[in-house]
Amino acid sequence: MHVVATAGHVDHGKSTLVRALTGMEPDRFAEEKRRGMTIDLGYAWTRVGEGPSSTELAFVDVPGHERFIASMLAGLGPAPAVMFVVAADEGWRRQSEEHLAAVDALGLTTGLLVVTRSDLAGAGPATAEARERIARSSLGAVPAVAVSGATGAGLDDLRAALLDLVGTLPAPRTDGRVRLWVDRAFTIRGAGTVVTGTLGAGTLREGDLLALGEREVTVRGLQSLGADVPQVPAVARVAVNLRGVDVEHVGRGDALLTPGAWPTTDLLDVRVRPHDPDARAADLPAELVAHLGTAAVPVRLRPLDDELVRLTLHHPLPVEPGDRLVLRDPGRHAVAAGAVVLDVAPPPLNRRGAAAARARELAHADEPAAVLADRVRRAGAARAADLVAAGVPTADTSRVRTVAGWFVDPATWDRWAADLAAAVDEQAARTPLDPRLTADAARRRLGLPDRSLLAPLVEAAGLAYADGRVGRPGDDRDLGPAEVGMTRLEAHLGAHPFLAPERPDLDAWGLGVPELAAAERVGRVVRLAPDMVLLPDGPARAMRELAALPQPFTTSEARLALGTTRRVAIPLLEHLDRRGWTVRVDAGHRRVKGR
Repeated sequence: MHVVATAGHVDHGKSTLVRALTGMEPDRFAEEKRRGMTIDLGYAWTRVGEGPSSTELAFVDVPGHERFIASMLAGLGPAPAVMFVVAADEGWRRQSEEHLAAVDALGLTTGLLVVTRSDLAGAGPATAEARERIARSSLGAVPAVAVSGATGAGLDDLRAALLDLVGTLPAPRTDGRVRLWVDRAFTIRGAGTVVTGTLGAGTLREGDLLALGEREVTVRGLQSLGADVPQVPAVARVAVNLRGVDVEHVGRGDALLTPGAWPTTDLLDVRVRPHDPDARAADLPAELVAHLGTAAVPVRLRPLDDELVRLTLHHPLPVEPGDRLVLRDPGRHAVAAGAVVLDVAPPPLNRRGAAAARARELAHADEPAAVLADRVRRAGAARAADLVAAGVPTADTSRVRTVAGWFVDPATWDRWAADLAAAVDEQAARTPLDPRLTADAARRRLGLPDRSLLAPLVEAAGLAYADGRVGRPGDDRDLGPAEVGMTRLEAHLGAHPFLAPERPDLDAWGLGVPELAAAERVGRVVRLAPDMVLLPDGPARAMRELAALPQPFTTSEARLALGTTRRVAIPLLEHLDRRGWTVRVDAGHRRVKGR
């Protein structure tokens, strides 16, 4: 399906044209039929083309009268293409100009000029003027078709032109986040609350949980083109039957959102393009109304330079970079400017000169890599999934580091690496016997937002990371001042593997309980008691001797086999029990497990 909105001056035949194309009545209200004038959005659909190339085409028919411009913008905003209507017998009129200003502000690039009432006047003059004016907008040069809704002349040409037009539209993202701007809300007996809108991306499915403001709602049912369907992929007109909200709590301007995927904001940095080509940002009124999707919200403007503006919204909206806004002056009943959203989470402007500095930062904000780099620079690091959810472009990562699912500012990364190395050196100087930082201490020292960043950072800093501790390579073996005594201990146990030195010998070698604990921590000894140690391979060597004994064996038999004392034998056997290598048979006997 493709969606096309109408645009054009009041009473130039937009609804008549939609009716002739679809056979459906787009005017929904009795007042519209009585007055012969559209006052709200209308909807109709048809199939154009034949065979495999045919496609469903849904129309959003917008009102043309100046009093209903807000409704017009609600219909035009979410639509990807426009059918611009001008009457041959009246030509270009005031609302033609305002509708074109809205099209231009939205940055629409896909459109078609339809000159109606060609049975009442020659289409040439109106076509020439309209094409000249439209060419100066974002639509550029557009194809034109002359028709008569009354006689049907030109309708086949129009259907062919529409088929060609929608064929130029980019393929929609059907796997993306859902943001359905609500343009109607009503109730159906037996079904409850129903909302409609134009789905621009993603896919809606029965049973989906969606966010509606602070509420969580459930998709009870879906309808598209008048038929019940289990799912609706973009782009499409869709009616959504909701569970979890009464109709009085939802209306035009609300949005159905993928939960957790659309942060809302009331502060935006935007690039504006005033409708007056000679105007600058500072020439715009300080207060305007911003139209996004079907929403209309009062905003305050703070110019940053000639084209960059900080917008403060009256209430938050789900916005992403790249969204286009129409800034309208309700007092003058005119479009003041179009705006492109550059940043949905801009920094505060508290200091003197902050606005000018921010303008310099945004100078290249149209470049996706610059947008990502600016956002990451201000945060230091940001989870990639969070930025994707916020609509920040993440395809070009050339200006950031990608680490463990995070984007990290390069300068922040380098600072973290230097600070980590300094923290390790401070720890080693302060406690030579415990030279390594724990992972938690390192994270707190640096303010790392996530543990997963630590290991890559340790590597980048040229440090070592093992057993949850960070230090200099090799410092896990050197005991500093205790190294001389440790060498003597290792020599003694190398010659007598099961004769653990007693306290007088350890004292003579300068090895107290702290030194032995440090030696155990770096894997140079196994402690059987606070001041009783063997070499790391001592338990395994003991097992080889014990396995050679008749099973089961007594403590005395083990002591004799190991050539040690009861002081060592008992804690050694208890150590082997704890490791599950030996098993107690009774109060006086053990056996090697499995023997």
